[in-house]
Amino acid sequence: MKLITALMLLCAATAASANSFPNGNVQAGQKLFEQYKCNRCHAAMLGGDGNTMFTRTDRKVHNATELIEQIRICGGNVGANFTPQDEQHLGAYLNRYYNLK
Repeated sequence: MKLITALMLLCAATAASANSFPNGNVQAGQKLFEQYKCNRCHAAMLGGDGNTMFTRTDRKVHNATELIEQIRICGGNVGANFTPQDEQHLGAYLNRYYNLK
C-alpha cells in the first residue's frame, strides 16, 4: 500500500512540474493575444499564417524562460505593458505550440 501511495504522489508531482506556466490561464492568454493583434505582426514578418512563428525550425524559444522574455520583447513592440500574470497567461496560451516542459 505504501508503494502505491508513493507512486501516486510521484505521478502527481511529475504532472505538476510539467506545466511550464502553472499560474497561467489559456483563455485569458488567448484574449490578450487577440487584443494586441499579435498574429498580425507575425504574419507581416513571415507572410501568410502568423502561427508559423511558433513552429519554424529556427525559432528562438526553447524553454519557458525564453518564452517569457520573447513575450516581453513583443509586448514592447506593440506598446503593451504586460504584468507578470499576463505573461503567465500568454505563456499558457502559446505553450500549445511550444509544448514546453
